[in-house]
Amino acid sequence: MPQFSVAGRNVHYTDTGGSGTPVLLLHAFPLNSQMWEPQIESLGDRFRFVAPDLTGFGGSDAPEDGYSLGTWAGEVRALLDHLQLAGVVLVGLSMGGYLAFECLRRDRGRFSALVLADTKAEADPPEAIEKRTKQQAMVREGRRDELIGALVEALLGEATNEKKPDVVERVRALMDNPPAGFVGALQAMKDRPDSSAELAAIDVPTLVIVGENDAVTPPEASRKMHEHIGGSRLVVLPEAGHLSNLEAPEAFNGALAEFLGSL
Repeated sequence: MPQFSVAGRNVHYTDTGGSGTPVLLLHAFPLNSQMWEPQIESLGDRFRFVAPDLTGFGGSDAPEDGYSLGTWAGEVRALLDHLQLAGVVLVGLSMGGYLAFECLRRDRGRFSALVLADTKAEADPPEAIEKRTKQQAMVREGRRDELIGALVEALLGEATNEKKPDVVERVRALMDNPPAGFVGALQAMKDRPDSSAELAAIDVPTLVIVGENDAVTPPEASRKMHEHIGGSRLVVLPEAGHLSNLEAPEAFNGALAEFLGSL
């Protein structure tokens, strides 16, 4: 996997290359860029997919501190500069969606379209901040694997947990990331701003995707984004939970390919 350096950190990424429409894929917490394999394998011959491991995850460096959406947005900017890409379709799932909002705030002119998957515009309410703080404590106490077990069950839909053991184990493996990345990402999500007021100003083609059984960012949150983003499309994937691209890859790929093909 290629890498580049930004602010003294090494950041790994996947780049399928080619002359197709460039599509930047931003991964969820606490996974890494390999979560996008079903999309890259299915559609990589038609579009140029670029998927970074955000600092703290996958093959990228995992410092003990310095995590924020702003830090990651700086990595995205540096990566697009490194690859000399413009007119990029920005795709973010869950935490990747939070980062997508930050990237739009900072570099609106770089992006030609937007895909928001299983995410929401609102900042964390107090109870969510408290939950993330407890999760940080678990990791600091050496209980990362215990947290991974809880997250696997919580993030995946009931149908996936019951009927797709291969997906369950794949997700568990994708969560095997450095403890510093867990703690730092939880802090970045706790500190993120509310993006609700910015939805109406989004003026690029936008697709909103959500799993029907997403218990973390429920379909209602996606419908709210859809209603406030003019001209956006909403796709609800049956029986999928929060990691809809892994739980229902064929349906996700179909929606993504149709959207990208319409641009």
